[in-house]
Amino acid sequence: MTRTLHVLNGPNLDRLGKREPEIYGRTTLAEIEALCRDAAGSDALVFRQTNYEGQLVEWIHDAIDSDAAGLVINPAGLSFRSIPLVDALRMFPRPIVELHISNIHRRDALHQHSLVSTVATAVIAGLGARGYATAIRSVREMLDEAG
Repeated sequence: MTRTLHVLNGPNLDRLGKREPEIYGRTTLAEIEALCRDAAGSDALVFRQTNYEGQLVEWIHDAIDSDAAGLVINPAGLSFRSIPLVDALRMFPRPIVELHISNIHRRDALHQHSLVSTVATAVIAGLGARGYATAIRSVREMLDEAG
């Protein structure tokens, strides 16, 4: 049986490759999607990006309703202020990996305390674009271990 994994990306991640490359690198979101599809192997992958908080919440609801096996989320700036996002994630009953391209713990105080981390199964930060593949592999391993 094929499992479906969801990768959700928040605001400004559509600008990857152009936006502050000294922090986020030069890898584009399209290149990250290709890395994720490769890491997903035989699992199906839903890959999305939005600049709107409400849309991200709706996609989490979609993942819940479609019985998604796991969720990787880079909530970007919404990590630090979005109670609706945290509430939606709290409803997701399977593994959630929060992902940040930069190491948020080495950044300014505004970017150090993620609300999403309080509901995530695991957090990956600071691995750059390759963190996405690590997150996908980690979700798959969690699912395999859970049987």
